Order: sequence, then structure tokens, then C-alpha cells
Amino acid sequence: MSESQGFCEPFQDSKAAYVLSNVAEVVERVLMFIPTKSLLQVASVCRLWRNCARRVLRTQQHLTWVSASGPSTTELHSFCSILAEEVEKVFLLPKTVLMMVDCEALTGQAYCYEQSKAKKSRQCSNTAEELSQIFPKGCDIVGIATPGIVLTPTGSWTGPPKEYQEGEAGFAVMLPNTDGVHIKPFHFCKKTISLSAMKEAGLVDNPELRVVLMFIYEAYKSGGARFLNQILEPLTNSKALIAGGLVEGVFSPPRDCCSKGAYGVVGLALSGRKVQGASVLLDQDVGTAKEAEATIRRLKAAKIPERNTLGFMFACVGRGQNYYHNQHNVEADAFHKVFPNTPLFGLFGNGEIGCDRIVKDDYTLCNSDSDTLQHEYTTVMTLVHFG
Repeated sequence: MSESQGFCEPFQDSKAAYVLSNVAEVVERVLMFIPTKSLLQVASVCRLWRNCARRVLRTQQHLTWVSASGPSTTELHSFCSILAEEVEKVFLLPKTVLMMVDCEALTGQAYCYEQSKAKKSRQCSNTAEELSQIFPKGCDIVGIATPGIVLTPTGSWTGPPKEYQEGEAGFAVMLPNTDGVHIKPFHFCKKTISLSAMKEAGLVDNPELRVVLMFIYEAYKSGGARFLNQILEPLTNSKALIAGGLVEGVFSPPRDCCSKGAYGVVGLALSGRKVQGASVLLDQDVGTAKEAEATIRRLKAAKIPERNTLGFMFACVGRGQNYYHNQHNVEADAFHKVFPNTPLFGLFGNGEIGCDRIVKDDYTLCNSDSDTLQHEYTTVMTLVHFG
């Protein structure tokens, strides 16, 4: 028996069956309480239900996320063990997913900053393939492995974000297909990078480009620095907001074009007049909680709408708890104090990309004295409004 048949069986030979077969307003009201994956399945019941399901899907355009942290009680990574279950409950048909996990999930290594070395952990060789199969076919997934994770607990827009420089942590931010907002993933390695390829990805000669989130992997390899400059140089004079970091590795999209261990870049190009963004740089002089809050508070000047807005924090592995004299969660707490209704996500990496910049409507405001995009021992704090 199919799920849709099982769903309708209790209503056969009753007044409820008549109502649920003929009254669209009632059917739509019922379907609003069904998660998207189940909604797509019960849409096959009849033509009325299919039409109602389509109308309900159009109303489910709010971004959402799944996150997890802490040691797992199973052989799976803590994030991997809950992701499939939580995606089943989501009221959204994701078009784009930005996923970040700690290095342990993909390489079998847990990064430990205090010891300045990697410690052995369990292997999880099939993680990348398994994660990609959880989301709908045609969904664009950008998946990153990085030394540390910043996340907001699942389902709580006002929940306090947490920094995880050690241990298991991960998140998947799911973005819908939104009118007036075009999100295009990109992936380049040394074999595929060119101005024409960047133009095709919407990174060059695109007047609608507003925000670029980019993540460079294996940049420490020979030639990596030159590759990074090749990526950033065309973007330096762009009016778009550029933010991201240097990460350990990438598991999605597939890296068929280059050999294992080769350097490259992945990211998302956000275009459309509805997209807005703002970023500030917490440089090496910012060393107290008070100074961090004062710097982040400068984002308030951008007046980015709260609805459909996320915060992104791209920090150096050398910051965090050790940088703030053993104070934990300083920068994430400062962000939450200034923006209590905006979820925060991000990473601790091996270098930061970004600068002080505001991108709104038809203008860009930037600090010409600090437009250098590459940094070390800093944090780039960013707001992105998805329309």
C-alpha cells in the first residue's frame, strides 16, 4: 500500500472523505501541516490534492537549516546521524544547500587547535555520497569540510549561536527558489579557471551580482597562492560583497576535473536586486569582547532587513577561545547581542576573505583604505539578505 493510500484510508465512506475530495480550502489547510517531502508524496492522491499541494509549496519559501554538535552515540558523525531525519521534517523544497562539517566527518581526522595537530578518529569514507543523496534531485549542494564550525541550533531563529573549534559539528542551510534572487554555485580548479568560466558563473561582467560566498581548498599546496590571486583579482574592484575563507576540503560538488588533493574554489554567487549584504572585518587589533561587539555593531548601519537574513562568520583558527584569553564564544555572543533574531553560521579556517562593505539596492559602500580581501588572524562577519 502506498503512503498516499494509507493516508486516505481512514476517511473512506465518510463525510470527511467527501470534504477532503472536493473542498480545496480544507485540503490546503490540512496540507499546510505536512512536511514538504510527505507533501510531494500525497500530491499524487488526486488532481485536487495535486493543485492544493502546489499552492502550499509556493508559500513555503522561507530558508531553514539543520545543525548538530557534540559527540555522537553511534558510529556516524553527530551531524550525519540526524540530517536525514531532520530533512524529512522540513517545510521547504530546497534549491540550494550550503553545508559545512568539521574535518572529522570526511577525513577521519578531528582538528585540535590546542595540540596543533590532528588526532585519529573513526573513518567516515561514504559521508559525502550519503549526504548528497538526502536532498532532492536537482538541488545544488556546496559541501565544505573545515577545522571549526559556527552554528545556530536547529529551528530557533533566536537561539544563541555557538563556536566549535574542536569536536563534531555541522550544519546545512537550505535555500528555496525565490523570485528575484538567483543563486548559482560555482567550482573551479586550476584546469577550469578562466575569465570566461567566471563570467559564465556570474562572477564577472554581471551587473546584478550582489554577494559572493567563496571557499578555497588546499590553498597551501604549491601554486595555491597564485590560484587564489587569480580568483580574487577580477573580484577586487567588484561592487559585490565578497566573503569566505580557506578551508580543508570540499565534498560537493564532485571534483572530477582535478586529481585528489588539488587546490580549487567553490562557492555561491547571489544575484538580483532583492539581495543585500554587509560585512565588517574584526582585525588583529580586536582582542576583547567589548571591541568585538563594537565592530559588529557597525553592521547596524546597513539596515539589512531581519526577515530572510542570515549571518556568516568566517574566522581564523588562531582566534576564538585562545585569542580571547580562554573566553569561549566571544564573537558569536557579540553577534547575537547585536542581532538577536538573526541566525549565525560559519567556520574557523586557515585564512579569511572579505572587507568592510555594504551592498544594498543600486549602491555599494566600502572603505577604500581596507579593501584588501585576503587576511590572517581576523574574522569576517557578514549579513546576507536573501530577498
